[in-house]
Amino acid sequence: QEQLLQSGGGLVQPGGSLRLSCAASGFTLAYYSIGWFRQAPGKEREGVSCITASGATTNYADSVKGRFTVSRDNVKNMVYLEMNNLRPEDTAVYFCAADSETRCVVGGRYAYDYWGQGTQVTVSP
Repeated sequence: QEQLLQSGGGLVQPGGSLRLSCAASGFTLAYYSIGWFRQAPGKEREGVSCITASGATTNYADSVKGRFTVSRDNVKNMVYLEMNNLRPEDTAVYFCAADSETRCVVGGRYAYDYWGQGTQVTVSP
């Protein structure tokens, strides 16, 4: 079936790095913009980053700008979120979501066609 499958989460120390992956199964990711979100316990879901279908445009939340990089490989049908200089406040479950329309607004409240299952990122000494 059509779905997004996430991987790459884990436990890192402050200042460390992780790369999250978001892989499309059963559909062509090249036709979709991707939004990245995160949600910490007791907090609202917040937008982290987004990337247009071609990869020509990327945007970031102020809290991660300069530390996170979103990219994609449409041949491999995958999108990535490279996270470096991680902070404890980055601890959250991270989600990717696919949007069939051409738009890239961080945290955009769109009717996303697909959501990944989420992956835990924990930043702790």
